[in-house]
Amino acid sequence: MSSPPAIRPPQPWLPKLVLAPSFLLSFLFIYGLIAWNGYLSVSASRLLPNYEFIGLQQYTTLFESERWWVALRNLGLFGVLFIGVGMALGLFLAILLDQKIRAEGLLRTIYLYPMALSFIVTGTAWKWILNPGLGIEHLVRQWGFEDFTFDWLVNSDMAIYTIVIAGVWQSAGFVMALFLAGLRGIDDSIIKAAQVDGASLPRIYLRIIIPSLRPVFFSTLLVLAHIAIKSFDLVIALTNGGPGYSTDVPATFMYAMAFSRGQIGLGAASATIMLATIAAIVVPYLYSELRTKR
Repeated sequence: MSSPPAIRPPQPWLPKLVLAPSFLLSFLFIYGLIAWNGYLSVSASRLLPNYEFIGLQQYTTLFESERWWVALRNLGLFGVLFIGVGMALGLFLAILLDQKIRAEGLLRTIYLYPMALSFIVTGTAWKWILNPGLGIEHLVRQWGFEDFTFDWLVNSDMAIYTIVIAGVWQSAGFVMALFLAGLRGIDDSIIKAAQVDGASLPRIYLRIIIPSLRPVFFSTLLVLAHIAIKSFDLVIALTNGGPGYSTDVPATFMYAMAFSRGQIGLGAASATIMLATIAAIVVPYLYSELRTKR
């Protein structure tokens, strides 16, 4: 009886050969296009790409634009409120669920549900809710309060806050899940020891539990900051940058310049500034993570 044929060990070059096409395509369409965008930002491109090198002229024009400064101010205001309120609300919900209440699974699902929606759906839904002729103002007036007004969506001074409301509504559940996971990872013996010493529950959370969640705070801050900088679809669906350009953010400014006004070079310059901002947030985090693992 003949022995079965020996199984040949896999060749060390085979996995590299299989992964090479996807790696090359990813490198080309991600880093290649980033480099192309960077060159367009220092070129004379307008309606079509023009590879004539003009130095930093597009960046000079960018920072002389009043609309760009409005977009930056809006991003700063939206980012601070979106991150601050989202983290505070998410932490509050996580602490409530950490009390081992009934129907915790149902409540956790309800809180997380908005995160399952895209920002386009969220923006459209809140556009209906905040529309003075369809939503909250119309409903309250039908109840008999004829003098009630809630016209933030069409008020150029208040419209940016409607984006904050919609963004916090969608992201608070996700923040809650991150903080709840951190709370469940804390050793119960620490809490019991503090209770034996006579510490009240609020004091335990303020002095022991919340300070121990620093890594969760840091990770949540990075995620929300990344979402805030990329908040294009939410703004487009909710306000489309209006009234006027009062709710423009850098992402919508870039889109308007590159695809609506025929200023490809200016749009590429704003996109490069956005990339540098995200890199300034993400790179230190990755460096600290790799350093910790080493």
